[in-house]
Formats: sequence, C-alpha cells, structure tokens
Amino acid sequence: MKKSELYRHLNVQLDLAVEAHQLLRGESGVEIPGVLMDEQEFEHAKVTTITVQTDEGAEAISKPKGHYITIDAPEIRTNNYIIHEDITHVLADKLIELMNLKEDASILIIGLGNWNATPDALGPQVINKTMVTRHLFQLTPDELKGHMRKVSALAPGVLGITGIETAEIIRGIVEHVKPDLVIAIDALAAGSLERVGTSIQLADTGIHPGSGVGNPRAGINEETVGCKVIAIGLPTVVNAFVIAHDAVEGVFEQFVSTPSVYKLYKGIKPETFSKIIDNVLSPFQGNLMVTPKEIDELIKITAKIIAGALAISLHPGIDRADYERYLQ
Repeated sequence: MKKSELYRHLNVQLDLAVEAHQLLRGESGVEIPGVLMDEQEFEHAKVTTITVQTDEGAEAISKPKGHYITIDAPEIRTNNYIIHEDITHVLADKLIELMNLKEDASILIIGLGNWNATPDALGPQVINKTMVTRHLFQLTPDELKGHMRKVSALAPGVLGITGIETAEIIRGIVEHVKPDLVIAIDALAAGSLERVGTSIQLADTGIHPGSGVGNPRAGINEETVGCKVIAIGLPTVVNAFVIAHDAVEGVFEQFVSTPSVYKLYKGIKPETFSKIIDNVLSPFQGNLMVTPKEIDELIKITAKIIAGALAISLHPGIDRADYERYLQ
C-alpha cells in the first residue's frame, strides 16, 4: 500500500514540498521528472531546495512551478542563543537569494493566521517583532537611503474574525501601497512530528492558507494579489491521520521477518485503511490536528528567528552581529 495513495484517500495535504518529494521519490525509487533537488549542509542546519520546473513535475508533486527551500534545524528546540543566531543567518542568506531585491524596493509583510490560536499565531507574532520603516521614509528619506528599505507590515486576521478573505484584504493594500514584494508568513501542517517547529520553508510561489489543515482559503500569489509573493512557513501541527498511520505501519514493520503478517499489511487497500482510521477519529470527522504542548515556546523562538532573518535580509544597513536591536 503506497502512502501517497492513502494520503489521497484521507485528503491529507503535505504543505512541505520536501516531504512531498521524499514521499514520491521513496515510493518510485527514481527521480521525479521535472523536479530537481539540491542539498546543503551547515553547522546547525540542512538546506534542501526543491525546484519544480515543468507542468508534469508540478502535477506529480502537487505544487506550483517554482523554488521551495526548506531549512531543517532540529536544534531550534534547544535553548541556545548562539545556535538560534546561526540559523537566523542561514535563513537570511536564503531569503536574500530568493528575493533578489533592488536597493529601493518596497516590501509588504503579511502575518497570516489567528492570533487567538497558538499553533496558528506564527504570522502575527512575527509581525509583532518586525521593524516597519515605510513611514520613516516620509521623514528622513536621505538618511535611510542605502541603509533601509521601505517595509510595512500587517496581521489581517482570519476569515472567521474579519468576515473578509485574507487575499481580498492583501489585494486592497497592495493596490494602495504598491509594494515590489509581498512576504506572507504562515503556520503549516507537517507530515511528521519531527518537523514541527524545526523546519522553515521558503517558496516563491505564494501560499494557500489553511490547505494543510483541511480549511483552504483563497491563494495568496501574484495572480490573486497583483504582486510577487514570497511565502515563509513553519509546521506547527500534524494531521492525526498521519500519526495513526505511522503507528500502525511501525507495528507491522516489527513483523517484517514474518512474511504472512507483513504480506497481510501490504495487501490492505487504501480505502480500507482510510475507513479504519476514520472510525477511530470519527468524533472529529477527520479534522483532528496534533501539536506539542510546548508549541507556545516554539512559536516564540521561531518568530524571533524569522523576524531577525527578515531584518537582516531586507535592510542592508543592519549589522548581522547586532540585528536584535532592530526587533520590536
């Protein structure tokens, strides 16, 4: 039974391109046509770049054509300022490469999510720590030129709070502010617990808020808001379906030396497995998402890392050794 087939039956979406790529390549044993992968190792992080080049690759991996950069840094969970600073610098460098900004570029940062729900509060928390400068250019433009870029920021809330699609809010702001780039920050759903709070994904294809938790909203990309969009995402939850499947799979793998038992497992149809898990999770109708109890601390740490990387990558005049002075 292929996990990808099971995920389709369970309607489980993998927000991280690196997980979708690993899943498909692991099942086929060959490279996915039209999709390239590159890996880099740093002292405290591993960077994987997935490039979807063709329509065929986009269909296979269920991601739009573009670049997806994932920074895996398990040491985010450690309480070590030096390590967090190093991860911040790696993220800043990758942002600089992906954004390729002009010196006088104007940037709008959007913190997606619900500030009332901790696992969904990453975007608003990053906004709370972000230094905005657009208004300062009206006061001292000459002093800031070459040192700062025009940055504005907003946490627009979610449809249930505002009654307005987030994409509509952003489009209205873009029409008025006219930024060169929109950076959207959002919480994601992971395909494994080990990535929660430790994997940061950058993408130049925009973002579809809520897709990983079964509550998709209008996409936020160049087509919908009228401006290039860079997405920054961090997994904060895992679908309970995924955990249930991995637990059962782990049990059966213990019997790999017993051919009859393992053959029985491999012969289970995806729809049968789906029905079994559906029955177990029926009180939540397939919408149960799992997050660790220390998620509030993970959100706090990663929001600071992302805000720091944004400060370094957006403002040429900020000293990398002193970037925390510029965080709110």
